[in-house]
Amino acid sequence: MTIEDILVRMHTGQWFTWSDSKNKVYENLVVLGGQEKPTEEFLESELSRLQAEHDSQAYARNRQAEYPSIEECVHSILDDDLVALQAKRAEVKARFPK
Repeated sequence: MTIEDILVRMHTGQWFTWSDSKNKVYENLVVLGGQEKPTEEFLESELSRLQAEHDSQAYARNRQAEYPSIEECVHSILDDDLVALQAKRAEVKARFPK
């Protein structure tokens, strides 16, 4: 995540650009169209907050990647094999606790 990600979320449309597009740091931020330039402290704080939020959901992303697919779930239900499906889900939850 970068300060550009935060800027994109702040307003719609092209409201900022960079004086050096290869070096997207606060010093190179150019605000367009009368928008107020956010402070560097605000952007750093928001970056830290969003990164912490993202990191706190790592377990959910890991679980999603490991859980049985919808197709596997349907087959388990139709084949009356819910015990095996629940065991697989429990194993994934144990590997990736909240």
